[in-house]
Amino acid sequence: MIKVQQVGDGDPLEFEATIEEPDGTTRHRVSVTRADAARLGGGAASEHLVEAAFRFLLEREPKEAILSRFDIKTIARYFPEFEREFPNTLNGNG
Repeated sequence: MIKVQQVGDGDPLEFEATIEEPDGTTRHRVSVTRADAARLGGGAASEHLVEAAFRFLLEREPKEAILSRFDIKTIARYFPEFEREFPNTLNGNG
């Protein structure tokens, strides 16, 4: 289960994400600029955008491999396909 809570309302927006699985829990702090939220989210709520980003990551690596603190743009450095495939994940098709 992925829980996302917005904790900062500036620019960038700040979120705390908790990933709970039977084998344990991890916590992460994610930032996303308002411009990136608009570009990547296509109008989706920011919390939904961050949750989808974690779903994208969890399809590719275990929760323990996800950085504890990062900006959402960092994902594309590790997974160059992120921006191309993310709309499918965001819409529940990925």
